[in-house]
Amino acid sequence: MLALLCGSVAILCFRGEDLLVRRAPLSYNEDNRSRTMYLEFLGLREKPFAMTADPSFLYLSKKHREALSHMVYGVRERKGFIEITGEVGTGKTTLCKVLLRHLDPTTKTALILQPTLSELQLLQAVVQDFGLNPMRTNGFGLFNQLNRFLLEEAERSNNVVLIIDEAQNLSLRVLEQIRILSNLETDKEKLIQIILVGQPQLREKLSLPALEQLRQRIGVRYHMMPLDLDEVRTYIEHRLRVAGSDGLLEWTLDGVEEVYRCSKGIPRLINLICDRCLLACYVFRVKRVDGEIVRYSSRELSGEVVVS
Repeated sequence: MLALLCGSVAILCFRGEDLLVRRAPLSYNEDNRSRTMYLEFLGLREKPFAMTADPSFLYLSKKHREALSHMVYGVRERKGFIEITGEVGTGKTTLCKVLLRHLDPTTKTALILQPTLSELQLLQAVVQDFGLNPMRTNGFGLFNQLNRFLLEEAERSNNVVLIIDEAQNLSLRVLEQIRILSNLETDKEKLIQIILVGQPQLREKLSLPALEQLRQRIGVRYHMMPLDLDEVRTYIEHRLRVAGSDGLLEWTLDGVEEVYRCSKGIPRLINLICDRCLLACYVFRVKRVDGEIVRYSSRELSGEVVVS
């Protein structure tokens, strides 16, 4: 038995008393076209739950503000190493970019987003991001070049910050090299502040005996927790408001509670579920997101919809 749903083919089969709908995914053009159409139907200027890190949609929860405060404090007080951890999708990468906008012009920064590099490649990436020439043939030359750069910045009373995202993927050898970088200091202060940002596995890796010296140098630590129920409600309202909602779209309390339950408060999952909810509103020609719509959308994201 075949059925058409939003331009995709659904194969229907029985399971118990429910009917399981397994859907072929929408093609990119079909999916994008439907999303464009739901904007007009729901009175929105732009997509409120896009997966891109658009700073205009930034919502800093209490947890995000606390994490940002820890990072700013560690940088300004020149604490050397700063460790920020959180589950996948909690907004760590977005927070790194927010930090870059919060630092003053006297703070020179480098942001490494792909840490699966060798020791030499990491040094080259760091040197290049600081605006230096990375085409040295060996690590010793790169290290000396970076050392001269740090001393020059210190003479100008500038601070230097290296941010490494997804740091749980760094090898033990690379982490040891990063520890050696932190040895660059004057008698009074650290020449470079290093922020390690990663998933909880980063904490596990840093607890290994081989990284004892690095762990002892971490001056600031913070673990980011998911959003609570009230923050999920505020998050949804904030993004709808920024997207230009005319107020005709209603998101009920049980709809918010269901988003919280399905997403566990993870912003990335909230965006996925809420975007699918808006698409479902367009498909069913309704302007009210309740718990039923959210449950339907969450199941559809997993590739199946149960129809009673």
